[in-house]
Amino acid sequence: MNLSATGMAAAVAIGLVTALLAVVRARAAVVGAGTALTGAAAVFAGAAALAGGSFSLALPGVLPLSGVALTLDPLGGLFVAVTGGVAVATGIYAMSYADTPDLRARGVQVALPVFVVAMVLVPAAANAATLLVCWELMALASLVLVVAEHRRGPQVASAGRWYAVMTHLGFVSVLIGLMVFVAHAPDDSFTALREAGRHLSPAVSGVVFVAALVGFGSKAGIVPLHAWLPRAHPEAPSHVSALMSAAMVNLGVYGLVRVGVDLLGGGAAWWWLLVLALGAVSAVYGILQAAMSSDLKRLLGQSTTENMGLVLIGVGAAGLFTSFGDHSLAALALTAALLHVVGHAAFKTLLFLAAGSVLHATGSRDLDALGGLRPVMPVTTAAFGLGALAASALPPGTAFVSEWLLLQALIHGLPAGGVTAAIAMPVAVAAVALTAGLAVATFVKAFGVGFLAKPRSEAAANAHESPFTMLAGTGVAAVVCVVLALWPAGILPAVQAAAGEAAVSGDVTLRLDQATGALSPLLLTLGLVAAVIVVAGVVRAVVARRVRREARLWDCGGGPMSPRMEYTATSFAEPLQRVFDDVVQPELDVDVSHHQESRYLVQAVEYRRKVPDRIERRLYRPVLSVITAWGRAGRGLAPGSVHRYLGYGFYAVCGVLILLAVTR
Repeated sequence: MNLSATGMAAAVAIGLVTALLAVVRARAAVVGAGTALTGAAAVFAGAAALAGGSFSLALPGVLPLSGVALTLDPLGGLFVAVTGGVAVATGIYAMSYADTPDLRARGVQVALPVFVVAMVLVPAAANAATLLVCWELMALASLVLVVAEHRRGPQVASAGRWYAVMTHLGFVSVLIGLMVFVAHAPDDSFTALREAGRHLSPAVSGVVFVAALVGFGSKAGIVPLHAWLPRAHPEAPSHVSALMSAAMVNLGVYGLVRVGVDLLGGGAAWWWLLVLALGAVSAVYGILQAAMSSDLKRLLGQSTTENMGLVLIGVGAAGLFTSFGDHSLAALALTAALLHVVGHAAFKTLLFLAAGSVLHATGSRDLDALGGLRPVMPVTTAAFGLGALAASALPPGTAFVSEWLLLQALIHGLPAGGVTAAIAMPVAVAAVALTAGLAVATFVKAFGVGFLAKPRSEAAANAHESPFTMLAGTGVAAVVCVVLALWPAGILPAVQAAAGEAAVSGDVTLRLDQATGALSPLLLTLGLVAAVIVVAGVVRAVVARRVRREARLWDCGGGPMSPRMEYTATSFAEPLQRVFDDVVQPELDVDVSHHQESRYLVQAVEYRRKVPDRIERRLYRPVLSVITAWGRAGRGLAPGSVHRYLGYGFYAVCGVLILLAVTR
């Protein structure tokens, strides 16, 4: 047994033993430690596979028909390692965070390691049956975790319903696509499907790809299949939010790459134009929604849609370049996409764990009610600030190198495909650039309004730092973010191995080296730090030499600012809202209350602004209205009369007999 097989066996065994211990006696510390160990074993297995230690395992008697088949190649190894890394940080974090009455329930404690094991097994599946079973197990375990705190309010149950419906509709789409694929192959093994994929007709392969795109895309949270994500991620416990946002959504990308690139062999150019377009729309729309949001965890969930959109831009560009015959640029684009998967997993884990610490300390995730957390929660503030920098596409942030590589691939792809590339690539570049700018504004808002300035509520003023294990889990994610930002060249060989056997050579290699070597993120970081120190010293010296005055003219002698005078998240986002007013279409409501003595005297003015999801309002609400009306009409068909039910049966039998007589 090689190292990757040993790591996978250890991950599954530790996870199942942890679940059994949770059944016997649920303890957050035990389950959290077991989950972290499961993740560590998965990291070991994935790293071994990336180093060339692939393995295959067949267990024909475990499942009906084809049985269980597992294999771990470099592509699967990357996603296993990423999932394991997220599980390590969240497992340590959960040792304290999950020690609450709702989260100590046995079902919830069992679901956590099972969820991690299922996510680890999905990239290791080697046939359609194993992939589908592990996919469904992952969905069910995550659903239990999403509704774990259902006593907190009806919004948790609503998020659970949205998640259950959307994830199972996605599963049905994946099932249809794979069943159509398997019908044209000798069996459901990936080896047989890979061979059959070369001989499929364009119509059949197009059906398989579109079904896979819908199913896997819904799990990745791409627009317009994203409606569950900004609901489920905020309402789930924070360590579960990190697992879902930093690990689970990645498996949607894995499924699309596995089916579209590996099993179907690339396919037609229109496939990848569709992926590119969906990715661009998801990136821009997701970050716009995040920029308008004042709910900290909802903001992070919408940011996940943005980042998965960026990943799909890279995947779509890679497929498009492959259809044009430019394999070097295809490899570069896919490398950028997979590198962004790794970076996003690191900084989104850090951000969700830091947000969980804020929720744990204040009981609130409303940015308008926070502020002033820096003195009372210095470690959490530093962690969120690091995560905000990492999520912004600025040096030395974690996302900088991957987005820079993605831009390099898109820009140099202009002459690769004629008219198609001449139209698609500039639009994609504009989407990436706009997304990067909005991401900076979004996370400046989240960090500045949520953590700095003065506290705007009693809960924020009385906040406290998190327990040690929560800080330790957050610290693990922070260290990974720093390493990825300062030494991206260390992870690039593994990412290139996962991207495939296509060699990145010539000018592309030069650009790749320039982005990771000559640019030198470490030297760039040191230069930026030195510049900040110099500027801060100059400002401090200038301020110290100023003559202090009792009354300052610029504030009309009013003295220090009060919390009511500071920017809130809503006011910070208003200029962006005005710019993109036609896109987000906010709903404004102003209530004016008058004194009873005279209608001319205003007692109070209440201003409310809501930015609903425009796609949800235009797409999902009409469908839900039709389903609701259908359900109400159906009540009239079931009044409780036995005679009417017998009549239904009689008419149904008569209809069947008439149909048989006509069709003979």
